Amino acid sequence: MGGLRRARVPRGVRPGGRAADGRGPRHVLRGVPDGLGRLALEHGDSATYLGVDLGTSGLKLVLLDATGRVVGETEAAYRVRADQPGVAETDPAEWAGALAAAGHELSARVGGLRTVAAVGVTGQMHGVVLVDPSGRPVRPAVLWPDQRAASVLGSWRTLPAETRDRLANPVAAGMAGPILSWLATHEPASLHVADLVCSPKDWVRARLTADRATDRSDASATLLWDLVADDWSAPAVRLAGLRAEQLPEVVASDRVVGTTGPEAGGFLPAGVPVVAGGGDTPCALAALQAGVDDPVPLVANLGTGIQLLRPSRSVGAAGVPGTHLYADTAGGWYRMLAIQNGGLALSWVQAQLGVDWAGLLQLARSAPAGSSGVVFVPFLTGERGGVAGPAATASWRYLRSDVGRADLARAAFEAMAFTVRRGLELLDGSGAGVLLSGGGSREPWVRQLVADAVGRPLRHVRLRSASAVGAARLAAQGVGHLLDVPATVSEVVPEAAGALEEAYRRWCAAVEEDVDPGPARA
Repeated sequence: MGGLRRARVPRGVRPGGRAADGRGPRHVLRGVPDGLGRLALEHGDSATYLGVDLGTSGLKLVLLDATGRVVGETEAAYRVRADQPGVAETDPAEWAGALAAAGHELSARVGGLRTVAAVGVTGQMHGVVLVDPSGRPVRPAVLWPDQRAASVLGSWRTLPAETRDRLANPVAAGMAGPILSWLATHEPASLHVADLVCSPKDWVRARLTADRATDRSDASATLLWDLVADDWSAPAVRLAGLRAEQLPEVVASDRVVGTTGPEAGGFLPAGVPVVAGGGDTPCALAALQAGVDDPVPLVANLGTGIQLLRPSRSVGAAGVPGTHLYADTAGGWYRMLAIQNGGLALSWVQAQLGVDWAGLLQLARSAPAGSSGVVFVPFLTGERGGVAGPAATASWRYLRSDVGRADLARAAFEAMAFTVRRGLELLDGSGAGVLLSGGGSREPWVRQLVADAVGRPLRHVRLRSASAVGAARLAAQGVGHLLDVPATVSEVVPEAAGALEEAYRRWCAAVEEDVDPGPARA
């Protein structure tokens, strides 16, 4: 394969086949073969584990000690090229530069990285990096927000029903399969010369190890993965214009796929084991679940968008239309409802009212429950996932002369809480408790509002950099160590759920009225 070396995988590491129970790749932690755990044993209580998180616009490094405590953290930013409508690309060289910059800064902060016993990598999902035989990118990476593949979705929707069912996910422009179809149509030469098609996080990991692997969590999120067979889908791969040999080997997330070489950014010593890692969402899910004593059947993450997750040990029955079904990092699965307009809508309201975040909270808290009858429909960018349609819009409804800015502010927060409730009702009608996370849940008042709106008990987990922490835990696991996740957990029970029932009915009615908002979006 030219200058790109195969993964340096030691003898005895199990291949990424399915376990006997059919739940996915297996990795046995009883004894790590051929000395992969040597560094952890040598360093003892001073051993550390590095998590690398490749975000859409920035890379983060988190260093955990042997107790799971964060002892160092750095970030480095890079650009997303969006100079034309629908375009979202980044030159992978910028990722490599960010990795080196963040690595050197972290090393300086903690006095060197000689105690790192293993490395795990996570990152943004769905994107595509085309790699030539020497390991260099053929073109800039196409990222998940890119919408150019919308023009080829028709061919994906004409796949036989059985094939579509086995892909088990909605057809979307920002997923790898349609992106590759678009490249095959518009840039066939790029696809032809590519020796390997990989995800963003796998390209970054290969800067450390020169391996050619991916893990199930990323593979299952490409729209190229047959979730029933737990393998690449031949019909989808053909539609994407790929040859089978261009696809990476799929392994368990905690499998050691190589060790750091002398070219590993200059901040890590050679010979450090590196595990395959996983996508950002499943890595965060694993970290959050590890931070609580008992498993929680549902997770709500409040950020710029809202992600609602339902973990599962099997593929199970067909899901709610608009939901996604992906592999997690532990041999299981999770169903996800992804909502675009969470904190995004609150930021817009903040700008319209001319206040900072603290001012917006102060206004909202001063208004009565139900916002004096005002309803905010928050779908500024349209919506997906079943809570509203792609052509949905945003608006305040039922305005009167006695309505003030405080009512408008509270209506926006109630809209976020109602969106969570509507999503949970679609995803799970059991009324089970919910694990709440994300930057949008930091304020106690917001947590209480969400609990009152959904009418379910919440367990709030405060954990910074959850995806990177999850990647570092996978690294430790790959060399035979299970790390705790020291997290702050608080219980939130509904206190005034009844006060919001009428407001929720009004909000649902307003959303239903928004079925024909006018001209379609460009």
